[in-house]
Amino acid sequence: MENNDFNDQPFDNNATNRLAERFEEMLKKQEVYYFESDELLDLIEYYFHFGNPVYLKKAIEFSLDRYPHIADFKIAKAQFLAYNQNTQEALKLLSEAEGVEPSNIDIYTTRGYIYSQMGLSEQAIENYKIALTHTEEPDDILMALAAEFLAQEKFLDAIYYMKQVIQRDEQNDFALSELFLAHEASGQLKEGLAFFKNLIDKDPYNYFAWFNVGLCYSKLSQHAEALEAYDYALTINEKFASAYFNKANALASLDRFHEAIDVYKETFDYEDPDPIAYYYIGECYEQLNDQDQALLYYNKCIVKSPEFADAWLAIGAVLESQNRLTEGIHYIKKAIELNPKDADTQYVLGDVQRKLGFHEEAAAAYSKAIELHYDDWDIWIDYADLLLEADYADQACTLLQEALKSFPLVAELHYRLSALLNAVGKRQEALSVLQDALAIDYDKHNELFEYAPALKQDQIIQQAIATFRKI
Repeated sequence: MENNDFNDQPFDNNATNRLAERFEEMLKKQEVYYFESDELLDLIEYYFHFGNPVYLKKAIEFSLDRYPHIADFKIAKAQFLAYNQNTQEALKLLSEAEGVEPSNIDIYTTRGYIYSQMGLSEQAIENYKIALTHTEEPDDILMALAAEFLAQEKFLDAIYYMKQVIQRDEQNDFALSELFLAHEASGQLKEGLAFFKNLIDKDPYNYFAWFNVGLCYSKLSQHAEALEAYDYALTINEKFASAYFNKANALASLDRFHEAIDVYKETFDYEDPDPIAYYYIGECYEQLNDQDQALLYYNKCIVKSPEFADAWLAIGAVLESQNRLTEGIHYIKKAIELNPKDADTQYVLGDVQRKLGFHEEAAAAYSKAIELHYDDWDIWIDYADLLLEADYADQACTLLQEALKSFPLVAELHYRLSALLNAVGKRQEALSVLQDALAIDYDKHNELFEYAPALKQDQIIQQAIATFRKI
């Protein structure tokens, strides 16, 4: 019964079906039939597998009544109890089973699973390590150990156990996939790349190793190399849908959008269309300025997955670009409803509200985006412009001064603030801010005149710029 995933082992369906029929007949007739202990174990496996908790519970209790000293039945009940969140009683039963059969691996894998679900990784690890001493097929336990170390962000330990699995089976796709994720999480993509390349040197036909090489290159922004690796994976396994998908991503990153669209569509030959694939196809069409096709595929995405907030936002943004503002705002508000803490969506909403002339609503959206830690400085410029449009120049100055606390080295903000301070008559302060802007990036000083063309004729401003250039 060796597992910690509630008995997901294969069994003889015909024989077990007959056992289940006989057991259920016994219950219906309220009689007592004789079953061998092995038959009852198969029956428990059967009910675990098909997720029938009523008959599962009855089978476990019946088995324990007939064979109270068999450890496997105590373990089965512990697994059932743990599945139903009754962990303390489950742990007590496992201790009883350990007293009966201390070498039974399922005691330790089940206990490890329970401790893991309780967030007690150290105890889970201790039990998984004991389980390793009782098995000749350690792969699942090694992966369970790796998962615990990942949960603790002990990436080197996780990688160690994953590599043990791969050393036993270099074609273990699950272990290879998890190993890539561990290398990514630990910031060791180059080390991961070297490991996967070494696997390929030993077995050039390991398509999943080629795929992981591609993933590493993609994360390292070496998209041409990634594309080559995905092509090798597809040469070996032409039905590998994930490789098509990631190849398309690489092509899109290389601005080869027509080719990317074709490859995204190829994935549909090998698996059902995925909403994210529709979304990325829409992005490619948007990059190609084919807005009608972009809208078509974004809509396909939300038909497939109505909760896909980014697709709703993308439709809204495309409609905004087509000046279909009242249509677009519906989609943007839906995106916010689905993902209310997304700063980008609030920013887009602010832009649309501003274009519609709803200044208060636009200000509220910009403010919300900043509150949600929008990560670029451009929103502060747009917000300041909005305040100026509503004749709130002093508030715009205050806003940009606040922006500089978060982005003190952005020259554009300094030039914009200098222009505003001049406009409200704060000349000395404006000159001081201009000096800061010139020190940060002199070459952008013409931005000052984009904001305030009249300052080109201002001799004091021109003298300040000329003096700084001489320095």
